[in-house]
Amino acid sequence: MNSMNDTGVVAGPASGQTSHTHRLRRLAGTGFIATLAAMVATTLAAALAQAVGVDFEVPDGGETIPLSGFAVVTGFFSVVGIVIAVALLRWSARPAKRFVWTAVSLTAISLVPPLLSGANTATTTALLGLHLVPATMMIPTLARSLRTRTD
Repeated sequence: MNSMNDTGVVAGPASGQTSHTHRLRRLAGTGFIATLAAMVATTLAAALAQAVGVDFEVPDGGETIPLSGFAVVTGFFSVVGIVIAVALLRWSARPAKRFVWTAVSLTAISLVPPLLSGANTATTTALLGLHLVPATMMIPTLARSLRTRTD
């Protein structure tokens, strides 16, 4: 005779796992909304710069950067930031702190190409500013979403 009784309890996902999945989804959702906002803000800032005379012509190929190019590049690298944030949330004990350090470092590195592009001063200055517009939107938004009580 078997002494084990069936209590009818079915094991489900652990509470921590559900909470973690919820945090990942919330982070991704917040990140994508911030990405859309950053794309719009950067494109509007680029349009404003064009309106005051910045030509966005890069001497290397002699082509002018189109406004849609600012939106696409901002969207792409913002999504890269979301992926980094999700990875840190998953594998780091202090994801917010690590994310800020990583994102600020990558933003600083992204300022180098405009300085080396050989574009005129107005274009270089505008490009530097346009790198900072999405960074000032994405980094704090994602860092807030990563915060825990111990950060």
